[in-house]
Amino acid sequence: MTEVAEARTPVAGPHPGAGLRTSDRGAWFLVLPALIPILLLSVGPLLYGVLLAFTDAQSGRTATTRWIGALNFRDLLHDTLFRDSFRIGLVWAAGVTVPQFLLALGLALLLNQDLRLRGLARALAIVPWAMPEVVVGIMWRLVYNPDAGVLNETLRDLGLGDGRAWLSGLATALPAVIVVGVWAGLPQTTVALLAGLQNVPRELHEAAAVDGAGAWRRFRTVTWPALRPVALAITALNLIWNLNSFGLVYVLTGGGPGGKTRLPMLFAYEEAFRYGQFGYAAAMGCVLVAVVSVLLAVFLAGRLRGGEDA
Repeated sequence: MTEVAEARTPVAGPHPGAGLRTSDRGAWFLVLPALIPILLLSVGPLLYGVLLAFTDAQSGRTATTRWIGALNFRDLLHDTLFRDSFRIGLVWAAGVTVPQFLLALGLALLLNQDLRLRGLARALAIVPWAMPEVVVGIMWRLVYNPDAGVLNETLRDLGLGDGRAWLSGLATALPAVIVVGVWAGLPQTTVALLAGLQNVPRELHEAAAVDGAGAWRRFRTVTWPALRPVALAITALNLIWNLNSFGLVYVLTGGGPGGKTRLPMLFAYEEAFRYGQFGYAAAMGCVLVAVVSVLLAVFLAGRLRGGEDA
């Protein structure tokens, strides 16, 4: 009986979760080098900005900072200039994102075909992506120059008038910068959509062609269902990036003329570094973060719903 009992006694050994806990500690050790800069350079400033939004912080060493609660946010509700900048930001974001996606989709479909010099064409398509926003802004300022710009010179040569001041006209400034935004952001959208197109099996297109489906029907029934997740993701990211735009418009117009291109980030920048109202500018930043968070939540909810339906 003693031998049977000893046989049934489990052999002492490491706890089943011990190896898992050791693995978790090792994983955290490997993640820390990337996590610490994120905490210091992203999360930390974000939390400090949220805290600053509830104060009357101003520039100057002698200025005292007081806790004022939600007063900055209450003032934002009655600030017509901020509402105008937010409206302009939405027009800019939609005006850039929609044509950017349509043009990128067409370009991606073209670059996905078996064309001669396709590699060169793909390389040239991403050239704007490699250019800094400041360089893009300066280059397009030269294009839009009212006296010697390429655009006005072309219009004069074609007999279509003497040209106009595109970036300083109240009616043309916003459309002009939207064109630049579409051009500057076209490459990354094209690359994302092209990667999605290359994941569509050619056998499906060939089978649809054998069944007599035309180009549009093949796109609608084969290409688009496979491309839709990538299209939704890149469109959501573009909308968020464009809503937070700053550098390109700042170089092109500085928010002018008459505030017609003053995006929310430009308005917050002016309040902080031109007028020294750091607390008020931080409140604007918090509102933008909240809007972006809502957009992300809507996108993620749609993705999860789509995954459940699938």
